[in-house]
Amino acid sequence: MASPDGKQLISLPGSHAGPVRKILLRFAFALALVVFVALVAYAGRGGYTDPADGSVSLLDAFYYSTVTITTTGYGDVRPVSDGARLVTTLLITPARILFLILLVGTTLEILAERSRYAYRVARWRRHLRDHTIICGYGTKGQAAVRTLIDRGDEPSSIVVIDESPAARARATNDGLAAVAGDASSKEVLAEAGIAGARKVVIAVGRDDTAVLISLTARELNPRATIVASVREHENVHLLRQSGADAVITSSAAAGRLLGLSIETPQVTKVFEDLLTVGAGLDIQERELGPDEALPRHAHDSMILAVVRNGELIRFSDPRLRELRPGDRVIELCHEKVAAEGDRPRTGGDSRGERR
Repeated sequence: MASPDGKQLISLPGSHAGPVRKILLRFAFALALVVFVALVAYAGRGGYTDPADGSVSLLDAFYYSTVTITTTGYGDVRPVSDGARLVTTLLITPARILFLILLVGTTLEILAERSRYAYRVARWRRHLRDHTIICGYGTKGQAAVRTLIDRGDEPSSIVVIDESPAARARATNDGLAAVAGDASSKEVLAEAGIAGARKVVIAVGRDDTAVLISLTARELNPRATIVASVREHENVHLLRQSGADAVITSSAAAGRLLGLSIETPQVTKVFEDLLTVGAGLDIQERELGPDEALPRHAHDSMILAVVRNGELIRFSDPRLRELRPGDRVIELCHEKVAAEGDRPRTGGDSRGERR
């Protein structure tokens, strides 16, 4: 929960201001009380006496304010007239009580801060199961989170790992938990609950760092689905050997889209449609039901591939003509159809119609 130097590693959404900021705000309020009492005393200085010279200056008023509001009370500067004593009773004494409450409250809050933080983290960790870890909350990491949430993941099921305080602040503002540190570190991944994670998204800026994160994450959780982004295509095989299930080459993908945009701009629009969740076309993967003849009617969706016994069978493979119960179907459909979920189909075989 905390690093060896005492810094908090985990930031949870909805966290309040840090202790330093709280102390500064309370100090400013206490200083305002001192100034208030000093101005009240100086305004009624005719009703106060100072045995040293018989008069009360502005400096004497501030001196009286500090020793009075902190309950030190040397008694050298004191009210002597009835009006000054009434003002002390009605204004200065409540300010003194408020200052004491502020002092005691600040002390208690600082002492309780660590316990309250530990309790919040422990409660968060108890509910952390089958979650998604996002390594890097830059442009790619934020886009991945938006896609996951658009597809139904809860923000509470997503944990961000990033070394940048600004990135972690963005994550908590987005309702996500954030862990400070290098995602290639076993200790940091453990803080993010890697042992119980279901998905790991690696969206860091360096390919070598991505390889290290994939190796460490796979070692700590052999069952998790790991997807990674790399900048150079030559590093794809390194990510796959390190345990990544899927690798996206960001520079090559961007270059291909740029080339398509020049030659066939309408094709690029279709790709943009596919990459935008909740608009137009969508791609989904689902398991074929035991009594389901086809995933959907031909006008509802188009089968792109089938995953059978761990093997990806593409649409051009003759084996795709026969669908079997238990196949995982990857299909292209309208986003409204995808939002409806799996709808089992029964009845006659329409494969000929689809083909």
